[in-house]
Amino acid sequence: MSKPYVSRALREWVAAQARHRCGYCLTQEAVVGMPMEIEHLLPTVLGGKTEEANLWLACSLCNTHKSDRIAAIDPETGELVRLFNPRQQPWPEHFAWTPEGDQIVGLTPTGRATVIALHLNRPELVRSRRLWGKAGWHPPHEEVNL
Repeated sequence: MSKPYVSRALREWVAAQARHRCGYCLTQEAVVGMPMEIEHLLPTVLGGKTEEANLWLACSLCNTHKSDRIAAIDPETGELVRLFNPRQQPWPEHFAWTPEGDQIVGLTPTGRATVIALHLNRPELVRSRRLWGKAGWHPPHEEVNL
């Protein structure tokens, strides 16, 4: 199955809205030196459209882990909940950084389910965050959503 076409202008607009970072793990494009992917919040296989309101930026691993899912189990309650929607939900309401700034903590059922489902604390990423922190590049401190 081929990926839906996203025009260059739309990709650039979505990337600017996302501040050139993954909507889930907040990894910055400039820090990793690789382009982020355009992610369908409601996957096309579930009827999602390739239009601005359904698109956001994601790193390749978050996008791969999310795949065509829109929900996951909250590990605390055992209930199926919707995954975080970076276009519609403020990141700080659902997540926080550990004091060291290297891991993401889910604050809500949505946050907890998203941390687990998308592997937001992958060991490689946690190690990278520690290095980025030493360089002063992480964690991001400004408001995450526009």
